[in-house]
Amino acid sequence: MESIKGWKRTHTCGELNLDSVGKDVILMGWVHSRRDLGKLIFVDLRDREGITQVVFDPQISQSAYEKAKQLKDEYVIAVKGKVDRRIKGQENPKLVTGEIEVKAESLRILNSSELLPFQIHGAVDGSETLRLKYRYLEMRRHEVMEVFRLRHRIASFIRNYFDKKGFIEVETPFLTKSTPEGARDYLVPSRVHKGKFYALPQSPQLFKQILMIAGFDRYYQIVRCFRDEDLRADRQPEFTQVDVEMSFVDEEDVMAVFEEMIKRLFDEVLGYSVSYPIQRLDYKDAIELFGTDKPDTRFGMQLRDITELVKDSELRVFQDVINAGGVIKAINVKEAEFSRKRLDELSEEVKSYGAKGIIWAKVSSNNAWQSPIKKYLSDESKSKINQFLDAKPGDTIIIVADKRDVVNSSLGMLRVSIAKSLGIIKENDYSFVWINRFPLFQYNEQEHRLEPMHHPFTSPLDEDIELVEKEPLKVRAKAYDLVLNGQEIGGGSIRIHSLELQKRIFKIIGISEEEAQKKFGFFLEALRYGAPPHGGMALGFDRLVAIMAGKESIREVIPFPKTTSAICPLTGAPSEVDEEQLRELGISKSN
Repeated sequence: MESIKGWKRTHTCGELNLDSVGKDVILMGWVHSRRDLGKLIFVDLRDREGITQVVFDPQISQSAYEKAKQLKDEYVIAVKGKVDRRIKGQENPKLVTGEIEVKAESLRILNSSELLPFQIHGAVDGSETLRLKYRYLEMRRHEVMEVFRLRHRIASFIRNYFDKKGFIEVETPFLTKSTPEGARDYLVPSRVHKGKFYALPQSPQLFKQILMIAGFDRYYQIVRCFRDEDLRADRQPEFTQVDVEMSFVDEEDVMAVFEEMIKRLFDEVLGYSVSYPIQRLDYKDAIELFGTDKPDTRFGMQLRDITELVKDSELRVFQDVINAGGVIKAINVKEAEFSRKRLDELSEEVKSYGAKGIIWAKVSSNNAWQSPIKKYLSDESKSKINQFLDAKPGDTIIIVADKRDVVNSSLGMLRVSIAKSLGIIKENDYSFVWINRFPLFQYNEQEHRLEPMHHPFTSPLDEDIELVEKEPLKVRAKAYDLVLNGQEIGGGSIRIHSLELQKRIFKIIGISEEEAQKKFGFFLEALRYGAPPHGGMALGFDRLVAIMAGKESIREVIPFPKTTSAICPLTGAPSEVDEEQLRELGISKSN
């Protein structure tokens, strides 16, 4: 292979144009494609910035022409030549450089390439696992490279935004103490202190609170976090979040900072105008109207409670549900012509959420119903339901009757499924909503105990503090989530800054004083020394980038992601280590 000694790249493969005609240039990159026409050889030369057509003509340089015969896809080469205008009619309007070409005068082959495991340009022809194993090849694809350009632009914007807002970027430790934060920790054994372990942080939660106690006032960090949990498309064992904390603030202050950032980010990067201010929705209302605390608000089809309208129905299933304290809810699917087969499929979908099925009614002319239950409802009841749901001829009403949580979750899932299948959701549309006033606690049915809905450092609403011991499940939190297109992209809260209140919360969730001291002693100690009121938020950076890039999975926007089984196909991690390494750590393989 040849070297680049004496040669310096003058231009990238994406910047030459008609203004460059006549210039002597040196380009370097990969052979994107090669076409041998006998008397001429054409090579599309690619680098990060684009593609430039290079022509090897024996009348200009016989040696370069002969050497070009050796070239294959993905060879790395350097070309010296002169920029010329393409012959009229042979321009390529798809390329920025499509009006010019470089007439090669000299060629150096810097490296060769073996036959690729999958093609880099054109249709994707490899499995995901294969493409992750050769991730460095997939990242050469223009569309993949563009995702990481976008990621870079978003990160740069965020850093500049917080810098101008007076925030200080502070790096927090990766090797820290294991503390219960909802998921399993990744543990790192200590060689020096055998039998003891560091933990990789699930988030910088306690450190950012300590920074507020230290008087930093405004902190941010784009930080890696680690959680040892079961994976899916939107989860990775290591991920990135935009972490922010502020002193002397309430919920509105924190949300205002992020609202402005989101509005300016989408405008600058995507040219999209976000509705401002962002809609706010109480947790309880979100569940009742959308069946989830992560509602997709790009379309309507809200859940409506029709229990009162059907309470006098002769239908046995309605009466049984009402007598058992359940509810009957409906959604109205506008102008939807569902076949009987499709309605049966929808009925099967809700069963995965514990519902027994759906009841449907097609609204025909004169607002009459075509439905298996029409004879069990009076004309007056059907008319009231039509009016309540704004149902018109051509609409289809979908009804679920069961326990409230089953109805909300199943019908909430169904509204999204139907919207996607009918193409109701507009592409390149972004709908944000804040969800706040979450419950502070939730009941863990498996462990028969209360646990924090977010984390144990979230402050209750001032007016609900007196209920902490009396009626804990009625206590609401100073917590807020930011939801985009049905996906939670961030969440935060105002924190507890009172040592006394923090101890009360620990006691409610079953953490004894001894356990609290063992796990959080350093933090409780810090609370003794003038902790200011403070709060913050963490934004899921990978998920935000994925949505802005139009990708389904965050794996597509992470440079070297893991599979759903937490394996890195590229490196083979996790892998076994030598016995000697284990002995140094005081660990035996047999364990």
